[in-house]
Amino acid sequence: MSTPLLSSGRDAVIVAARRTAVGIGKPERGIFSGIHPVDLSTHPLRAVLDDTGLDPALVDDVMWGCVSQVGEQSFNVGRNAALAAGLPEHVPGMTIDRQCGSSQQAIQSAAAAIIAGYADIVVAGGVEVMSRVPMFSSVAGADPYGPLMHERFPDLGNQGVGAELIAKRWGLARGELDEFSVRSHQRAAAATASGMFADEIVPVETGDGTVAADQGIRGDSTVERLATLPTPFVADGVVTAGSASQISDGAASVLMMTSATAAELGLVPIARVHSVAVVGSDPILMLTGPIPATAKVLERAGLGIADIGAFEVNEAFAPVVLAWLRETGADPELVNPRGGAIALGHPLGASGARLTTTLLHHMRQNGIRYGLQTMCEGGGMANATVYELV
Repeated sequence: MSTPLLSSGRDAVIVAARRTAVGIGKPERGIFSGIHPVDLSTHPLRAVLDDTGLDPALVDDVMWGCVSQVGEQSFNVGRNAALAAGLPEHVPGMTIDRQCGSSQQAIQSAAAAIIAGYADIVVAGGVEVMSRVPMFSSVAGADPYGPLMHERFPDLGNQGVGAELIAKRWGLARGELDEFSVRSHQRAAAATASGMFADEIVPVETGDGTVAADQGIRGDSTVERLATLPTPFVADGVVTAGSASQISDGAASVLMMTSATAAELGLVPIARVHSVAVVGSDPILMLTGPIPATAKVLERAGLGIADIGAFEVNEAFAPVVLAWLRETGADPELVNPRGGAIALGHPLGASGARLTTTLLHHMRQNGIRYGLQTMCEGGGMANATVYELV
């Protein structure tokens, strides 16, 4: 069995992983709508340092994902978050945009820097406060593609249309999507009620009190109720707001280093970054990237789908995960066992690190050796990561 990320003699491990609860990303309803994105970032960033007792002066870099890098999320939100969290001035920060996979890419980039020997200790994560910086704010009416892109891909559409195209190609019926969505809420509600999220969520004080639970979970959701929702992307389509991820606010962070550094500091790692992959995919369908990304990362890891004990596949839209299940043959019971973005929400730049945090805590609590995380991304891309419990 190959372990490609160990070939240099160095590895990359995660010693702490924390996230905020996820709030609804609407100004009039969101529990975090009164908190600046930089300030919200400080909570999981500080938590991974406090959990380990690490001297912040030892951090070599902060790598932070964020999609809408405009307004309050501009001017390098990663660097600003590091300073706002009280890290010394000599600790730099950077902000990464790989669309919805931005903070998963931050983790993969941190692993690469650590394994290469360019850094020893990195904080990686991300933020998105969509109630304050709405999706597409950075576009502001402009065309982000340009004439040559349109010439090559004249049928460019939005992600909702892509989800409908996926549902059509894989023959996914409306009822199947709604059942999947209800199951996401049920799993998230059960995980919350049983305290499964307690170790991963860092409480945040707001003007309305302490927030330590995800806001968007609807444990009483039913297929019958979802069946009444309109299909906004395609007339007589199958995708609704109920089978799509929620617009959300949140932040998440992991603390990374080599296992040798962890041993020197007396820290016990949660998991090793075993293998990583990133792929491009059809920008019209846009959301099928997790399928080839999963195949690529498993090949690099020397593992098969049956070797993976838990999966986190971002629920941008229900067809994304259902098509992925059809193609990979993964056990549905092992996929998003604590619910996914349909129930928990999708704070774009934070979601990659949120999935990592949830996956690693689930692996540790259940003694699962290998976990795999993947997510689709705007423009037709996907990241995939295999983690190994240590």
